[in-house]
Amino acid sequence: MSTKTISKDLTTGSVWKQLVLLALPFMASNALQVLYSTIDMIIVGEYVGTPGLSAVSQSSQILNFATMVTLGFSNGGQVLISQALGAGKRKEMSEIIGTLFTLIMIFALVMTGVFLGFYGGIMDVMNMPEESYAMAVHYLVICGAGLVFTAGYNMVSAVLRGMGDSKRPFMFIGIASFINLVLDLLFTGAWGMGVAGAALATIIGQAASFVFSVFYLMKHKEEFGFDFRLESFKPNGKYVKMILGLGAPMAIQSGCINISMLFVNSMVNDINVVASATFGVGMRIDDIINKVSQGIQHAAMPIISQNIAARKEKRAVSTVWCAWAFSGAFTVVSMLLYILFGKEMFMLFSDDVLVHEMSATFIKAILWMFPALAVMRGSSAFIQAIGNARLSMVLALLDGVVLRIGLSWLIGIVWAQGFYGFVLGYGTAAYGCAIPGMIYFLSGVWKKRRVLAEDI
Repeated sequence: MSTKTISKDLTTGSVWKQLVLLALPFMASNALQVLYSTIDMIIVGEYVGTPGLSAVSQSSQILNFATMVTLGFSNGGQVLISQALGAGKRKEMSEIIGTLFTLIMIFALVMTGVFLGFYGGIMDVMNMPEESYAMAVHYLVICGAGLVFTAGYNMVSAVLRGMGDSKRPFMFIGIASFINLVLDLLFTGAWGMGVAGAALATIIGQAASFVFSVFYLMKHKEEFGFDFRLESFKPNGKYVKMILGLGAPMAIQSGCINISMLFVNSMVNDINVVASATFGVGMRIDDIINKVSQGIQHAAMPIISQNIAARKEKRAVSTVWCAWAFSGAFTVVSMLLYILFGKEMFMLFSDDVLVHEMSATFIKAILWMFPALAVMRGSSAFIQAIGNARLSMVLALLDGVVLRIGLSWLIGIVWAQGFYGFVLGYGTAAYGCAIPGMIYFLSGVWKKRRVLAEDI
């Protein structure tokens, strides 16, 4: 086998330098990934109007449920890959990769069947505005049919993140974003295909990204460390159990957050289509900031995992502190952008004056969430990287179900704060994950845990 390898040893050298060099491409990759639906919304807002904007934003939230659940299981595989690499178990790492590929593809196909078979019921649960209903169905069905490509890209990216590679995911998503932009302008703008055109552009871009990434890795399989033979994709029972055990809490957290968003969307939709569109645009802007900052967490995870497996706890702890410093600085910049240019950001998505006016209410409420996100980037990375599935599960249910739905209902309906209350409740729920996670890390009780790599 070639001595050249995609994987990186993150157990030596400057922690701060490694974190920054990994995080910047991850942040850029996540920004480009969000750019998919962002481009859809901007172009749809321009050519279709507010009902189309509402349709894309609402359908995107449904699709994000499947995407984020898939990503949760992919991240579970990422932790195993990082710890196997840190412990020097490269043969086992290859078996984990093959098992992860098969599991994610099966899940994506199942979710595709659900979306295509039950889209009507899903739309009814969403309480979709009548003006947006038909367009939302088109977007959900078309993008749902191509879910396997979305799941495939996220899976490949998770594997590469586990190996400490941040450059190739950026390259793969860059290809998809370029294709999506060109086709969006062609299908939705020039050809007048509306929301359906935006959905087709998104899926074609994602398919191109996934197919290119697989061919690229097959061509460089010696460096990648996986031979791509058919028998290598046969799931290993032990690793299936470990991936599900680690990935389920991450998937539940991601899935619950998206389910809670559907409930909050439903409450917002009861106001009117302007509120629906404003909330949709606000969530898209927030998603951009959230996903970009998530690149810091994605960078911290493989560093922490490798060092925990290599018995270098001090480096793992230093990584969390560096992640907090990095995410804190990013959070301050993000809040300033919202405060100074919030209305202008909303104007990029919609020319509806009523949406612009309501954006001030959204911004005032969502700003309360940002400090919690800064804390979560370090503490959540640590909890996931060491493989504490039980704590991840508890925080997932608290954050994603109890608080996001409960606080939105309490402040928005019981306390009669309306749109402001729905957004405030949704945002402040993040503290239910941030504060306990920080306490767990600072307490040091995690030092008594068995190292996950011992069971690989």
